[in-house]
Amino acid sequence: MDEMLLRALLLGVFISSLLLPPASACAPGRGIGRRRPPKKITPLALKQFVPNVGEKTLGASGRYEGKITRNSERFKELTPNYNSDIIFKDEENTAADRLMTQRCKDKLNALAISVMNQWPGVKLRVTEGWDEDGHHSEDSLHYEGRAVDITTSDRERSKYGMLARLAVEAGFDWVHYESKAHIHCSVKAENSVAAKSGGCFPGSAMVWLEGGGRKAVKDLVPGDRVLAADGDGRLVYSDFLLFIDRQETVRKLFYVIETSQPTETIRLTAAHLIFVSDSLSNATRSFKSVFASNINPGDRVFIADPTLRSLKEVTVERVHLEEDIGAYAPVTSHGTVVINGVLASCYATIEEHSWAHMAFAPLRFALKLFSFLSPQDSNPSPSHLHVEGIHWYSQVLYHLGTWVLDSDSLHPLGMSVRSS
Repeated sequence: MDEMLLRALLLGVFISSLLLPPASACAPGRGIGRRRPPKKITPLALKQFVPNVGEKTLGASGRYEGKITRNSERFKELTPNYNSDIIFKDEENTAADRLMTQRCKDKLNALAISVMNQWPGVKLRVTEGWDEDGHHSEDSLHYEGRAVDITTSDRERSKYGMLARLAVEAGFDWVHYESKAHIHCSVKAENSVAAKSGGCFPGSAMVWLEGGGRKAVKDLVPGDRVLAADGDGRLVYSDFLLFIDRQETVRKLFYVIETSQPTETIRLTAAHLIFVSDSLSNATRSFKSVFASNINPGDRVFIADPTLRSLKEVTVERVHLEEDIGAYAPVTSHGTVVINGVLASCYATIEEHSWAHMAFAPLRFALKLFSFLSPQDSNPSPSHLHVEGIHWYSQVLYHLGTWVLDSDSLHPLGMSVRSS
């Protein structure tokens, strides 16, 4: 069965590439159209930090988790960085500055490329990395290998404001133009639920089924038809296809979006997409997909009335964070789903819902083709579709997206290959 599905998927990719127009829109949200023009980036000012919250808050690099020493069990969390495009000061002569968490290493390597592109012949320079000697404040993230202090190799201070901005663009979770002598950057912990938020709903999230009744999203199986919306914003019942992320026991942070209707409250992770009203006038209603982390009180989301088979706009009253168990990302034929009465996208990480829906067209085509070729097994078993973790197709799409899309289109938390 696996081999046949793979063949169907490959055939679907080929046929979809021929049939899908490059600028079609398949579901609520902005049409695909032209890519946005490159964003003009501006240098940070001295003492400015991004995001504009404290370093150890949830919206930045998160709390301090304790000092790592060479003799501690957590020392294995650190990995050396031997990137020849980065100069390490290493004034201690112990190579400590090269040790860092994998997330910090990834962001630093990305920044090194940006520096060379911005200033040919100039390299990134690290003056402080992991600290094992107690040179920083008591709860410094340097003690966990989650922070670096950086300059350019030419030590030209006029470049530091732009260097800080490049660090933000490279994906560091907190960047501080701390002094005229260096930039301070830090990242979330590897085991932080915030760093692995991906795009999911909790297991307790509820969907409406065709024929009446509700069901927890974690209990969905192929063959279920759930309430969703089509490309014109009309309520429809759509086939549940598979989970592109499924984790039964993980604990994650969810954005809790409370609406003016007390029973319509949706929980979803930071990088998941939800639709808001982008109305130009009272007579014209359009949908816009935004990351859950960008929702604010006063925004207007869409709730479903399955009796009237219609959507209506309601105001977001409150947004806060809660930890919950389970992470599930169901995909329907229409790419949308009504969760706890609120319309949401099935997709995450990329802010254009219509782009994501098109990207999943080959997978949808392959599943339909597979069911046509093997009608006796038209609903592949849960063990086949409901593997733990992120579906491989999502991982491939994410990595392709990082190559071809600008950073504005991708959520800064990205995707953790281990746990979405």
